[in-house]
Amino acid sequence: MFSLTGKTVLLTGASKGIGAETAKMLLGMGANLIAHYGGDRAGVEAVLAGVDPARALALQADFSKPEDVRQLWEQAVAWKGRVDVLVNNAAIFLNAGGIEEDEAEWDEVWDKTMQVNVRAPADLMRNAVHHYKTNGGGIIVTVVSWNAQRGSSSPKTIAYAASKGAIKAATQTIARTYADQNILAFIIAPGVVKTRMSEESALVLGGVEKLTADLAMKEWVPPEEIGSLIGFLATGACRHMTGGTIDVNGATYVR
Repeated sequence: MFSLTGKTVLLTGASKGIGAETAKMLLGMGANLIAHYGGDRAGVEAVLAGVDPARALALQADFSKPEDVRQLWEQAVAWKGRVDVLVNNAAIFLNAGGIEEDEAEWDEVWDKTMQVNVRAPADLMRNAVHHYKTNGGGIIVTVVSWNAQRGSSSPKTIAYAASKGAIKAATQTIARTYADQNILAFIIAPGVVKTRMSEESALVLGGVEKLTADLAMKEWVPPEEIGSLIGFLATGACRHMTGGTIDVNGATYVR
């Protein structure tokens, strides 16, 4: 029913987890896909295996390096001459640098987390807004976390929670400021998704079994559900949802 045929999408963090499932969804909907990856070249190649090279381009960029982020956007636009949708999915989760850790570790974790999880996607959004203003509009979808809404359950991951809250606010600011220029920006806030990052997070919270027992549905969110939601938002079929945050957590956290 919904199609992205003829649309070009830049998806960050496409090599695994939510990103990999989203890449498959976007390609299945007919999009031309720029699949960004950080270091997992094999992962993104597996996702794009068998796809017509005219419809898929893998680009590497280290989000800890601002110059890589700028180059990523330039290469993305150069591929088809425009980008219609930016999906900010890439992020890091560092189970370190918390309240009780030493100052050197605190500083290192905060600096790296803010660069990768906030500054890099914010730079991409800034470039996207300028691009969209001269091309009749466009769409941004930012994947955050329920930590952006309620904070983290662990003092060890305070930087991660803060980063997700920050990029959520940045995306909302773009939505509010540019809605009248056909620039739409949506936020998705997943709960516990069945990904490697969530498995690492579970270690902080007492293990997989304990974390699962605390969930209302007693199961983790399948990453393909997030991919389906991103695909729908990328179509622009629900324009007046711009600025909204969609919770996907199986009713464990209801606002």
